[in-house]
Amino acid sequence: MRGPLSAHVVCTAIRDDIVSGVLPPGSRLIEEMLAGRYGVSRVPVREALRTLQSEGFVVIRHHAGACVAEPTEREAADALDIRALLEPLGAARAAARRTAAHIKVLRGVVRLGRERARHGHRAELRQLDGWFHETLAQASGSTGLAALLTQVRRKIDWMYVVEPPVRDERSWEEHGAVLDAVSRGDAERARALMAAHIERSRPAHRLRPVVPGPAVRGSKQTVNTARERN
Repeated sequence: MRGPLSAHVVCTAIRDDIVSGVLPPGSRLIEEMLAGRYGVSRVPVREALRTLQSEGFVVIRHHAGACVAEPTEREAADALDIRALLEPLGAARAAARRTAAHIKVLRGVVRLGRERARHGHRAELRQLDGWFHETLAQASGSTGLAALLTQVRRKIDWMYVVEPPVRDERSWEEHGAVLDAVSRGDAERARALMAAHIERSRPAHRLRPVVPGPAVRGSKQTVNTARERN
């Protein structure tokens, strides 16, 4: 693994392991073990840990080293509040700045979501929901806003278990309504519909129990350098 992207790719791999629970809250993150786990040198690991500290996933203490952060209930609630502020803004910006390519992708995602919801294929709906919101954020035309939304969604995935809605079809009808407003360039309606959608989804979020873990062990997991994610 070589080149300037090394730290970014290692950061993505460690973050994914934190969000998925492979590295539980409180786990010690020892550079040498992480380097062995991902098949890289300690330099990109050290840079990745600093980035993850700035994002709130990792805590680095002088003389004590790094460990996976243990989010509080207040921090978790803040993540939902931040999303509730940013997602409507992103939808409004998307209504003003979206391209034909964005609309085409969003229509395809909504069509798939409605179809999967109608047939009860819940296993695919979470991924499609993420795809919809990520594409909408990209359509905002603001790389900074899109990056913030991506980071907040990752934090929410880490902190919460999201229970499936009682009516999946209703959720995808809401996605479709947002898309219609965005495609017509109606920024205020897109903002209002997204705000209502996010608010209705809030009760489905249940805090994950915090089960502190030990120091990470170095079972080797070579990083896929071809995988690049936002």
